[in-house]
Amino acid sequence: MTAELVRGQNHPLSQARLEIRVSADKPIVAGAALSDEHGKVHGAEWVAHPGTPTLPGLEVSRQAAADHRLAVDLGAMPEAVHRISVLLALPTGVAGPVRFGGLAAPFVAVTGLDGSEVASYTITGLEAESAVVALELYRRQGAWKVRAVGQGYAGGLAELLADQGMPEAHTLAGSINEAVVQGLARSVPAPPRTTDGDRTRQTAAPAPGPDQGGTAAQGAVQPPTSPYGAQGPGRPTSPYGAQGAQQGSTDPSAATQPSTPTAGGPVDYSHPSRQTTAPPPPPPTAPPGQPGQPQQPVAGDATGWSMDERLYNQVWGMFEDLARSMAAYRSAVDFAESRMEKELDQVLSDPRSRIGGQGDAAREAARAKHAQLVDQAQAVLDRDLAQLAAEADVVEPALPPAYARWDNPVWHGYRVPMEIPMALRLGDLHLPEAPQVSIPMLVRLPLERGLWIDSGRAGTIDGSYTDSHEVKRLAMDTAVAVAARLLAVYPAREFTVHVIDPAGSGGQALVPLVQSGVLAAPPAVGAAGVTDVLARLTQRVDLVQMAVRGGAPDALPPGFDTAEQLLIVNDFPHGFDDRAVTQLRYLADEGPAVGVHLMMVADREEASGYGPLLDPLWRSLMRLTPVPDDHLADPWVGHAWTYEPSLVPTGSQVLQQVLQRVAEARTKYT
Repeated sequence: MTAELVRGQNHPLSQARLEIRVSADKPIVAGAALSDEHGKVHGAEWVAHPGTPTLPGLEVSRQAAADHRLAVDLGAMPEAVHRISVLLALPTGVAGPVRFGGLAAPFVAVTGLDGSEVASYTITGLEAESAVVALELYRRQGAWKVRAVGQGYAGGLAELLADQGMPEAHTLAGSINEAVVQGLARSVPAPPRTTDGDRTRQTAAPAPGPDQGGTAAQGAVQPPTSPYGAQGPGRPTSPYGAQGAQQGSTDPSAATQPSTPTAGGPVDYSHPSRQTTAPPPPPPTAPPGQPGQPQQPVAGDATGWSMDERLYNQVWGMFEDLARSMAAYRSAVDFAESRMEKELDQVLSDPRSRIGGQGDAAREAARAKHAQLVDQAQAVLDRDLAQLAAEADVVEPALPPAYARWDNPVWHGYRVPMEIPMALRLGDLHLPEAPQVSIPMLVRLPLERGLWIDSGRAGTIDGSYTDSHEVKRLAMDTAVAVAARLLAVYPAREFTVHVIDPAGSGGQALVPLVQSGVLAAPPAVGAAGVTDVLARLTQRVDLVQMAVRGGAPDALPPGFDTAEQLLIVNDFPHGFDDRAVTQLRYLADEGPAVGVHLMMVADREEASGYGPLLDPLWRSLMRLTPVPDDHLADPWVGHAWTYEPSLVPTGSQVLQQVLQRVAEARTKYT
């Protein structure tokens, strides 16, 4: 169980390698200060921050973001270090809030490498403060503990660091703020290649092959050092939730040497850096192209034991490729802008060249160089996007039902599967610079966390959906589409769906589930229905937990439904009393481990009357939106991914047909 700390409370740490996860309402700066047994920070080299993100046994984020993951290896800490203070601050010099009192309470959690929470702390009571010591890890009699601190400072980072006993605190605070403002993290070249399973993807700005008439990229950056060693715990906060290689900081000096782009030449679809040696059965080989033309992309061009696994790895690799390509492009544009500003500053600093023909020529030369660098970066990005678009055009039609959109013809030949697939499609992801390249958003099965379909009015990109009733209708349509997809990809009678609709407002959207007969029971209405369903599911979680802990999983009562369970909750918190809210939190925390999953269709503002009591509930769920929204952040490369739900096309009967076949299979295998 997670220890939910309050200010001043401590908790023992049994693991040496940990992650500290930070969540905030707006982008903030996260860092850490090392101090001795007296609590003193001896200098700037004892502070990890975006400008210097790595220290022995410690690694922090390289930019301001709403979500952070700090890597800590207590076993690698120097003997002189007795305390690690986690520091949070609002960035200065940029548009944004100037005090924590204007934001939702920041949340900090200490987790193991497997993502399991050891302790968490919600930092409440902040008002005028712009910097805060969130928590501290400290050494006591040879053992490490974590303590919730929550000490805020209205004077910002400078006051915080000075209170830590650090000399020249104002100088270091200024350098940290400057690093954040200048976007040092975004100016770093794309991360080096990573390996997902057995498949290695090419980097975002790969060295062009012989058929592209290019040479090796300049300014290649070596993989940084991580306190986790070669095998990191995983990529921070990816929209996929998949495990990638943990990477740390790079040398800031490398930011001035972007990869040299190459223009022209045909697109090479052969993926020279990709491993295509797979376990049996072998992956398909790309058909040869015409003489002088590159090979064409094929579906399943990745490693794996089955076609489903190869397609999953290929989709995940496409996601990584798009992220790195865009990171490389943004890095090159930032470099071009910083170079032009530097050259213009040099012109203005010399009084002799400020006016006259010499100054005008220097300005034009700087702007021309900037345009040339941006055009080169755009050419490389266009080349990569063309390659990814061609690959997506081939992969999308070949996807199985679990990965496919609802308009994919594969659904017309749908049959109830005999085994659970690797993953499930929840929607699509794309970036603002490349809306034409859409990557399926796949999550692994069984679900490891619940889902929250946000029915609030906020969160629409173009503002086209401002009617709250329309957004709520779309939210229920999204929930039904996800539930139907889950029912369709599980074998017959191995997935059960329950619905709580206290006011009956979701009746129209629930018609396909009700009429097909795939629900465990009619949707529960009223306070009595809420109480009955929650009581049965919480009792189920208790029984399975006791059986597993007692080493007797086969000793469950006769007739016990061993299928995975999904509870859809609409119109929360209508019809929920305090006991029901507690049961809901219990299901969200303990349910996924024993096969009970939660899907909330709710507006967080409507439940604001419960205050911070429900904050852990919202954080435990994966937030999805019924309309396109850029709420999925990838802080590692600085992207805000636009999520688009996977809805059934208007007028299509594919959902009803699929549910009918699911119902028929259930009758057959009764």
